[in-house]
Amino acid sequence: MAHAKNHDYHILPPSIWPFMGSVSAFVMLFGATLWMKGSAPWMFLIGLAGVLYVMFAWWSEVVREGQTGDHTPVVRIGLRYGFILFIMSEVMFFSAWFWTFFKHALYPMGPMSPLVDGAWPPEGITTFDPWHLPLINTLILLLSGCAATWAHHALVHENNRRDLKHGLIVAVVLGMIFTFFQAYEYSHAAFGFAGNIYGASFFMATGFHGFHVLIGTVFLLVCLIRAYKGHFTPEQHVGFEAAAWYWHFVDVVWLFLFAAVYVWGQ
Repeated sequence: MAHAKNHDYHILPPSIWPFMGSVSAFVMLFGATLWMKGSAPWMFLIGLAGVLYVMFAWWSEVVREGQTGDHTPVVRIGLRYGFILFIMSEVMFFSAWFWTFFKHALYPMGPMSPLVDGAWPPEGITTFDPWHLPLINTLILLLSGCAATWAHHALVHENNRRDLKHGLIVAVVLGMIFTFFQAYEYSHAAFGFAGNIYGASFFMATGFHGFHVLIGTVFLLVCLIRAYKGHFTPEQHVGFEAAAWYWHFVDVVWLFLFAAVYVWGQ
């Protein structure tokens, strides 16, 4: 009884994953630098494999903690606050790409911007028509967000596991379609990443968003697998809640990208 738990907090045992994650991230970054300098990418790939393994192992432990009752209401509040702070950091990340796009669009002349007469987009750049594939992709991503909301409502308000699974399936499939269409769009771009600030800003902003869509799709797919395993209840579903928040964040960022980069930016 001396070691009986009489509080709502989860005291974590010593873990090797923070150390392993730091070492793997350093090896990946150092290997990426060598790769950019012309060396073979083996160090980068080893570091990447280490990062992916740490992610899988660490998050598996978190899932087990939730299934064994360690995620009390107090702990779940802390997890939610932590994820909100993560979303805020992502907002700041994308703000940087919007900032550079607007800066060069409004003040296009400069040492890093080889433009003529302050033209934006730079002369010779043929931009995408926003009312074709970009608009279709916008509708696809918004519908995927609606499907994630449907799944969340089915779980929390109705405890309907059938609709939970169906909503997640639709959200994942639409996320995969969005990624395919964006890859198709990139393959038909009339401008490249290098040589002009418009292409660099465009591909960095939309490319990082596409990377986030890929991560969010995996996030939702993991939630779908967990749903089939019987995880999540109307009272305890922080993992799925975080996935839904992340997916809606991706939706909102894309709306700003569509309006600013595709519509206004042309």
